[in-house]
Amino acid sequence: MTSVQQLKRLLLQGLLILLAISRSVVGQSYHENAFLDVLDVLQRGQHQVDLEAMDDRIGDVRLQGKYDFIVVGAGTAGCALAARLSENPKWKVLLLEAGGPENYVMDLPIAAHLLQLGDMNWKYRTEPSKSYCLAMNNNRCNWPRGKVMGGSSVLNYMMYTRGNRRDYDRWEALGNPGWSFKDVLPYFKKYEGSSVPDAEEDYVGRNGPVKVSYVNWRSKISEAFVEAAQQDGLRYRDYNGRIQNGVAFLHTTTRNSTRWSSNRAYLYPLKGKRHNLHIKKNALVTKVLIDPQTKTAYGIMVQADGRMQKILARKEVIVSAGAINTPQLLMLSGVGPAKHLREVGIKPIADLAVGFNLQDHTAPAVTFTTNATSLKFEDFADPTLINRFNRMEGPYGSPGGCEAIAFWDLDHERDEDGWPDIELFLVGGSMSSNPAISRAFGLKKSIYDSLFAEIEDKSLNAFMIFPMILRPKSRGRIMLKSTDPFKYPLIHANYFAHPYDVDISVRGLLKAISLMNQRGMQAINAKLWERKIPTCKQHPYKSWAYWACYVRHFTFTIYHYSGTAKMGPKSDRAAVVDHRLRVHGIKNLRVADASIMPEIMSGHPNGPVFMIAEKAADMIKQDHGYIQ
Repeated sequence: MTSVQQLKRLLLQGLLILLAISRSVVGQSYHENAFLDVLDVLQRGQHQVDLEAMDDRIGDVRLQGKYDFIVVGAGTAGCALAARLSENPKWKVLLLEAGGPENYVMDLPIAAHLLQLGDMNWKYRTEPSKSYCLAMNNNRCNWPRGKVMGGSSVLNYMMYTRGNRRDYDRWEALGNPGWSFKDVLPYFKKYEGSSVPDAEEDYVGRNGPVKVSYVNWRSKISEAFVEAAQQDGLRYRDYNGRIQNGVAFLHTTTRNSTRWSSNRAYLYPLKGKRHNLHIKKNALVTKVLIDPQTKTAYGIMVQADGRMQKILARKEVIVSAGAINTPQLLMLSGVGPAKHLREVGIKPIADLAVGFNLQDHTAPAVTFTTNATSLKFEDFADPTLINRFNRMEGPYGSPGGCEAIAFWDLDHERDEDGWPDIELFLVGGSMSSNPAISRAFGLKKSIYDSLFAEIEDKSLNAFMIFPMILRPKSRGRIMLKSTDPFKYPLIHANYFAHPYDVDISVRGLLKAISLMNQRGMQAINAKLWERKIPTCKQHPYKSWAYWACYVRHFTFTIYHYSGTAKMGPKSDRAAVVDHRLRVHGIKNLRVADASIMPEIMSGHPNGPVFMIAEKAADMIKQDHGYIQ
């Protein structure tokens, strides 16, 4: 397939769902209520547009000059914080988001791949490397981040995990009182609105705003994966319960086949009702204003409505812009490594290790063929699927094709309650099932053609298993490129700087391949897709050295950037915020997002960021006398 053909296919795929709708309207659906199905979808979409438009009416479009609290970034944490802080009717809260509104198309789970190609993505890229991201264009990994109401909870694959209880006990042991698992469990349960029927009742929340559920559709491939993992020795269990090691169909932040973003969970119920909360979209905060004498934050500068504006904060500025934008904004405001700030022409106000401690999860996906039916994007033009979607079931509700998940402690496989070091998750399609996938990852055409084009050309059924390392030891860094807030920062991922990360990646990859020997996978004739990476040909195929080369090529980020404003005591030279998330040495300035994680947790961090926001909201309320 030529690059022109690929581009045409990519442009067409976004219209396939509309094609299904149009077919239904002209009577090519087998369902007699096809018109009503389409009308229902359109009505839901219009309702969401109307909700988003309320923000402009309540804020009267114009920003006011002063608020009690200013929350920077309407992502996973920011939406939750703004909702919780504005529960006090006497506090005026401003929530600022650089992106635009969320819409219903973004909330169709199966369309997750496509979102990384749109304007709702910041489209960051890592700096070039000779030791990782080798399969990507210019040896640079794409790092998607949500630039939209709801942030990356609108861009992610809706995979819900809490991590391991030891993750949070470790945070406390690093000098952060109040962050042990027993301390944070109530906040997990507070935001969770789980309908997972077999969740452990002592550990799950049922009435919170963030909906968590199984997808009401399962492929034969996912069933085979779950069966094979059990045959390998894992138990089927609630991996968000007491014990994490195990296998399960995926818990997702969806409800009724719809993405449940932070925006939908926390802000939609408030639309038109909470007049002390103002939300401003398409507003880029360029600086936190800090008095250099008193070391006190007192406001922000924001580019909105075509001009630069100053807005003051009576009580606090809370930065919830994510692990890339948060350190960038702090450094632009004079908070960061003094030497680096001076090098780019910024006078330091607080000399802190902002931008260091960057962590992420990577997963070198492995492809397998099968005789079971796999996901192919063209199949979603089937006009009957819109009816199934309206009945809240079917593949439209599958989050980017992710279906099942398993956790192993490879160093202690006989320890049922171990601390897992690898996660395998199953995607019921291949890299060639949807051209948006390879484009989102930024794969080189030569690599795609060598490994995956044949699957596409022959229309083979294929699936992928992603072996995700859970506790990487390598650390990267975010640095400023200049003092211009509109220029992206430098992202030094520094993947595989520690040899452990290569080792555990290879071991996870081999675990995935070994599952093909289990009866569950043999029943669907699952086999490793044996095509070699041309630039690894110097190593014997399937040798450890070959797989290490493979890992360094397919350095797929799972979008879990964290740690760049580390939480820790003042005695920790790497710490940026204290255990109450206050920036060391600066009054009235906090950080509440994945940046504060001292160490990345053993799973997907979207859930833990909700927890961080809920806990942060309570701490702020306590510090200002609203709650005890």
